[in-house]
Amino acid sequence: MRAKKMKVTAIVPAAGRGMRMREDISKQYLPLAGKPILAHTLLAIEHCPAIDEIILAVRESDIAYCQEEVVKKFTLKKVKEIIAGGERRQDSVYQALKRMGPNCDLVLIHDSVRPFITEEIILRTIKETKLHGAVATAVPLTDTIKQGDGGGFVKKTLSRDELWSIQTPQGFKYSLIQKACSQAHEDGFYGTDDAGLVERIGHPVKMIEGSPENIKITTPEDLIIAEAILRERERRIDTKSQRAQREKV
Repeated sequence: MRAKKMKVTAIVPAAGRGMRMREDISKQYLPLAGKPILAHTLLAIEHCPAIDEIILAVRESDIAYCQEEVVKKFTLKKVKEIIAGGERRQDSVYQALKRMGPNCDLVLIHDSVRPFITEEIILRTIKETKLHGAVATAVPLTDTIKQGDGGGFVKKTLSRDELWSIQTPQGFKYSLIQKACSQAHEDGFYGTDDAGLVERIGHPVKMIEGSPENIKITTPEDLIIAEAILRERERRIDTKSQRAQREKV
């Protein structure tokens, strides 16, 4: 008998203000190559065939804007619902989880301002989540990392061989992340990422390698880097297309 396909829901928390961007509008709505950063992110998720639906959590005052200027404008058919997010990112994820029914099997949580996620990484995250229950994408650190003593001096140099910079998407079995978020909510605990909540209840998190291009846009400098990544991606696509044309000749 053919195995039942697992239902995969992506949660995109986008209720943050992003004060480090020093702009009048929230960072997820800033334009990148003519589209809001959020639109780039959602389109990348939308185009992955393994994703069944998307729940978008935004500020309550932004719901109508997102519906018209992002979801409808860019024909995002997989956005099942736009909900009012919470004060913190973790609150937004918790609210989204509460809107999901028991028929959901896997949950992918992805930052709204990581527009360069690829289908390959999404598919690998889903595959590993099925096996391990909890997965975080990450890249190994290349810089030397030193621990301070609180007074401006080096306490020790950490071995970067065991240090990773965590990205998103992070993938979880629905029952696991629901349990972890509910426990954190009950305890009044806030973690720095969703995987940390799962670690807190004693479940191991598998790390898989992400991509240096999968940056989180939080500062004006990040926008400059993002524009460079887009130009390089367009160049690679053009080169690939030209090569294909030559092979046909």
